[in-house]
This record gives sequence, C-alpha cells and structure tokens, in this order.
Amino acid sequence: MSALRSPLINVMTAAAKKAARVLIRDFGEVEHLQVSRKGPADFVSVADEKSERTLREELGRARPDYGFRLEEGGTIASKDGIHNWVVDPLDGTTNFLHGLPHWAISIGLEKNGEPVAGVIYDPIKDEMFVAEKGQGAYLNSKRLRVSGRRKLEETVLATGIPFHGLQGHKRFSAELDAIMPNVAGVRRFGAAALDLAYVAAGRFDGFWEWNLKPWDICAGIVMVRESAGLVTDPHGGDKPYETGNVLASTMDIHPKVALTLRAAAKNAVE
Repeated sequence: MSALRSPLINVMTAAAKKAARVLIRDFGEVEHLQVSRKGPADFVSVADEKSERTLREELGRARPDYGFRLEEGGTIASKDGIHNWVVDPLDGTTNFLHGLPHWAISIGLEKNGEPVAGVIYDPIKDEMFVAEKGQGAYLNSKRLRVSGRRKLEETVLATGIPFHGLQGHKRFSAELDAIMPNVAGVRRFGAAALDLAYVAAGRFDGFWEWNLKPWDICAGIVMVRESAGLVTDPHGGDKPYETGNVLASTMDIHPKVALTLRAAAKNAVE
C-alpha cells in the first residue's frame, strides 16, 4: 500500500485496482487477437469502455457530488460545482493494442479547475503512483523525488511524437534536432501519464509534449509538483493544464530545456 492513505487516495486506488482487473484479463487476450484477420482494435475499444465504466461506477459511488471529465464518456457536471474526476481508463491504448506491456490507468481530481490529486496505476508492474496536493507523492510505499541531475548532458528526457493526422510534425522535428545533441537520450514510450509519473520518480529527468488532454495530465501534474519538480508549458508559460502543452522536469534543468524548445520553435514552420 501507499504511504499516502487519505480517504480520497483510498477511493482512487481502490477504483484503479478494480478497473485494472478487467484490463489485465483483456490484455491477456490481445496476443491471440494479433494474428486474426480482424485484429484486436475493436476488442481494445471495448476494454477501454469497460474500464471507464468501472471507474465511473466506483468513483461515483464514493463521491456522488463530484463530476467527471472522461476520455470516452465526455463531461458529467458536478453537483457541488467544485470537484471533477478526470479519468483516462487506459493511457497507452496503442501499446495495449500491440501487446506492449506499458500502459496505465490515470485518475486525477481537479478542484475549481486545478489538479489536486492523482493516481496512476501500472497493473503489469503493479506500480501505484499516488499524489495529493500538500501531501507528497509516492510509488507504493516509497516517497518520490525528481532526479538530482543538474547537467543537461547527463539527462534522459521523454516526449510524445505527433501521430498520423495531427499537426506538429515539423515543430517536433525541430525540437528533437535541438534537444538530442545536448542530452544523454530521448525516449518515446507512448503513455503520457506514465511519462509524468516517471519524471516524479526520477526515472526521466524531464518530459515535454503538446496538445495533450486533461485526462492525460491531471494526475501527472500533481505527481511531479509533489515530487519537487516543475511543470509549465514547453516554453515556460504558466498554464500547462489549461493548454495541454506540458514541460515537466527537475527545477535545475527546466530553464535549459525550455530555452532550447523556444529556440527550436523559431526554426519550425508548419
């Protein structure tokens, strides 16, 4: 269990674990479906919806006055006018679809539009990342801190690549050209919530991506901030949650990465 055991976190972790049982069972079937002519896409879509239904039922039962911002199910207004669950029932859907064991359930809570608590659960590794504003962040029973690396050339950063049909490819190429010569490596793992959790845990030194949705980042923003990290937009602006454009990193390297990304933007014209 997590060292952070507030009633709120208990509600969130219990919901995540119940939804995870559904997803683990379905993930075991994906490998068999890879070789079928139809493929697993429809099956995974149903798994995603089942997970969201479980989360909505569990969270709604525990906090009936809270609203929802759901990846699949849209927005459900809160009765108290203050709190909203922000839920991604399967972060890393493409990984799940291809049988890659790197995906998670992400549950964030916003209060008056601000992220205040988060749970990111990786069922395959049984890693439960939790955070609550003012209470710290934990991985299972271990308190989380961002990494202590101060030299950009020693860091490993994570990012997301714009996929087919989205804008931003030229900007991303310019950013990668600017960042790569200055760091030890860049990774693209395909699950933004886990990328943010890994920054909080010191596994990545930083993460940046554009055009994310609230359910991708609500829990992770709290996680990084409660691990003594800094979250802004990629150029240093102060509204990452509102815009969906995120740079999360250690305090030491943050200005260096933001400066590099700002310089790259000048070279990128869509």
